[in-house]
Amino acid sequence: MMIQRFGRTMLAAALACSVASVLCAGPVVAADKTMTQKADVSKGARAIIKTKFGDIEVKFFPEEAPRHVENFIKLAKEGFYNGTIFHRVIPGFMIQGGDPNTKDSLKKDIYGQGGPGYTIKAEFNDIPHKRGILSMARAQDPDTAGSQFFIVVEDSRFLDNKYTVFGEVTKGIGVADKIVNVPRDERDNPRDRVEMTITIVE
Repeated sequence: MMIQRFGRTMLAAALACSVASVLCAGPVVAADKTMTQKADVSKGARAIIKTKFGDIEVKFFPEEAPRHVENFIKLAKEGFYNGTIFHRVIPGFMIQGGDPNTKDSLKKDIYGQGGPGYTIKAEFNDIPHKRGILSMARAQDPDTAGSQFFIVVEDSRFLDNKYTVFGEVTKGIGVADKIVNVPRDERDNPRDRVEMTITIVE
């Protein structure tokens, strides 16, 4: 579940070979029965991810990934994400967050393993993983997304049809650039906490 510091070419190759471990979202748990029907989500809903570096604004793709959009909005409205951090940052690739374990700075050993207590089925679609895309992290099984998500900071087409794209940054991609370049440890955890709060605007 960790990547050492490679040159850009070797990094891309390594990521292509170990996507599942890089974007792991923890252990597999039982599927949530409430996330099996098509969601009735406002097409105009947006998320504002507030960080110490500024705000990231995201639009959703409810037609392509209705369950993922519904789940993210539900968790955000419940305050689930507030106080969590971007726990994995890889320059030239992505920033990942959404693990409730990261609310506790003493639980670094289990960062990346937490979730909401249920999983949702994959909703792979044709939207490419280009810069600014919001996609869902998961374990090796495609149907194990929960709460962890990532924002792609550089085009990563090797993720296409392997992870569920459910949104895109419309404002504040420069904030993601700042986050991805913060000092990090050998497990790609930022050395200083980058906490978030997420607000849904409809």
